[in-house]
Amino acid sequence: MLTKNTIKMIRSLEQKKFRTRENSFVAEGPKVVGDLLAVMHPKLVIATSQWINENNTKGIDVETVSEDELSRISFLQHPQQILAVFPIPSVSESNDYNKALKGKLTLALDSVQDPGNLGTIIRIADWFGIETILCSHDTADAYNPKVIQATMGSIARVRIVYTDLPKTLESLASTMPVYGTFLDGENIHAKQLPEEAIIVMGNEGKGISQEVARLVTDRILIPNYPEGRPTADSLNVAIATAITCAEFRRNS
Repeated sequence: MLTKNTIKMIRSLEQKKFRTRENSFVAEGPKVVGDLLAVMHPKLVIATSQWINENNTKGIDVETVSEDELSRISFLQHPQQILAVFPIPSVSESNDYNKALKGKLTLALDSVQDPGNLGTIIRIADWFGIETILCSHDTADAYNPKVIQATMGSIARVRIVYTDLPKTLESLASTMPVYGTFLDGENIHAKQLPEEAIIVMGNEGKGISQEVARLVTDRILIPNYPEGRPTADSLNVAIATAITCAEFRRNS
C-alpha cells in the first residue's frame, strides 16, 4: 500500500517547482515508461499485478497497487497499468555548441508554450532523427506530465536543452545556417536544404520573436494551396515542425 507521503510526493510533481526541487518527473503507461526504463533507472515504479505479470521486472523494485489505487495518483483520465518517477536528466549547456551540433539537424524552440505541442515536437524530432532540441527558457517545461505523455516515449531519446536562445543562436549563426518560418520566406518546397542546420520554430500566437528573428539566416515559408485561396492564418506549430523536418530530410 502506498504511503500518504509517497502519494503526496507524486501528486506534487504536477507542478514545476516541485519537479525542480525533487529533480524528478512522472511518466505513465507501458509505452512511455517502457521506453524510459530502457535508458534510465527509475526512482519509483508503481504498477498493477497485470503489468507485473506481463513484463520482466528484473532489477526493478515495483510497488504493486490495485487499479483503484493507481487511479488516485495518476494524472491520466484513464490510468494505464503503470506509473514511474524518474530523475530529470542532467543536461548542462555546452560551451561549444558548434562542436556538439556539427553536421546535424537541430531544432530550436522560441517560446513554445503549449505542453501538447512541445510533446508532439519532441516525438517529431525523434522520428526524424533529431537528437537535440534547444529551448528558450520560456518554452514549456519538457517534464510536465502532459508533455511526457504527448512524447509517447520519445523523451527518452531526445536531448532537451534550455538555454538563452538568442545568445546560443548568435554563437552558431557564423558556422551553420539558421532557418525560420515566416510569411515572407522562400517556398520551402523549392529550396535545396542542407543536412546541417538549426530550425527555429516560434510561439503559437506570436511566431518567432524579433530578438531571435534577427539571427535567422534563411527565411522559409510553408505555402498554402492553392495560392491566393482564403485559408487559415497559420499552421499549428507542431504540424509546421513536422512538415519542415520532412522537407529537410527529403533533401538530405
